[in-house]
Amino acid sequence: MDKHSAEDTFILTRSDIAALMTVDDYLESAREAFLALGGGRALSPMPLYLPAEGGGIHGKGALLRTAGGAAYAAVKVNANFPANPKRSGLPTIQGAIVLSDARNGRLLAILDSIEVTLRRTAAASALAARHLARPDSAVLAICGCGGQSRPQLAAYASVFSLKQVYAWDADPAVARQFCNDVSSFGSFDVSSEADLSKNTTDADIIVTCTTAKKAFLGLEHVRPGTFIAGIGADSAEKSELGPALMARASVVVDGLEQCAEIGDLHHAIAAGAMSSASVHATLAEVVAGRKPGRRDKEEITIFDSTGMAVLDVAAAMHIYERARSRGAGLACRFAG
Repeated sequence: MDKHSAEDTFILTRSDIAALMTVDDYLESAREAFLALGGGRALSPMPLYLPAEGGGIHGKGALLRTAGGAAYAAVKVNANFPANPKRSGLPTIQGAIVLSDARNGRLLAILDSIEVTLRRTAAASALAARHLARPDSAVLAICGCGGQSRPQLAAYASVFSLKQVYAWDADPAVARQFCNDVSSFGSFDVSSEADLSKNTTDADIIVTCTTAKKAFLGLEHVRPGTFIAGIGADSAEKSELGPALMARASVVVDGLEQCAEIGDLHHAIAAGAMSSASVHATLAEVVAGRKPGRRDKEEITIFDSTGMAVLDVAAAMHIYERARSRGAGLACRFAG
């Protein structure tokens, strides 16, 4: 039985959200998001981006209709200021998600965006890996050891039997700290080398989660059969994967239009290395079974992830329903 009135709006902090969702819950919500997108039950238009000094602010919105007939809409306003941790002690990412009932517009919840953004991004990355990485993948390289690195490790550890994790960061001290922090996380070894190649050339899976503005991962860093998730390029000025690497690989995108505008695909197109027609598939097409994932063991596969808003609404609707049934968060009346 619900512990609050059906008219209540819930305000949910990061700690509230963390207590309501597991890694597997986010993986399932990501799967639902891409199934809905592929099945015509979701709308996820291009995001708004407001550049600012030292960072920028995204506005992302989506609508999702569930198979059971419910409908939810969410709009997220996310600030991304990479220098915040060192400059002011603030998180790189800050913001909020507003969740509404898409059948009548009722305001359902206002959620802190940090936990949702980190976890749903990692879930989409690991979901793509289920389809695009070799099933026996056991060596993971994480490039960029900021806030996204730990959720990425948790998501991949839930999908693959990892034996070795390599960590690399532009600041070697940050990579060493990451290794110390996660050394007891699982039954795998964790190590770091200052040389990027020493972290990536033995990897089955490479995840790039940096704020780089110039591509740093190239063909010379990757062996045949590797899966790469490029998740840092979420605005046109960011880039992680070299155009030659993109052109050599089978590329799957979270959203074709969005990646062509702001992802690593954008830079590959600008360099003349690819066109939108060169993209193998969207993740929605792969998850729905309309296009194949990995096709052979030597294939280099790439997931170009720019962060689809449909992931936010899919996660937020589950968080809201759990908060409502468990009486979590702060319940209030905005319209009353």
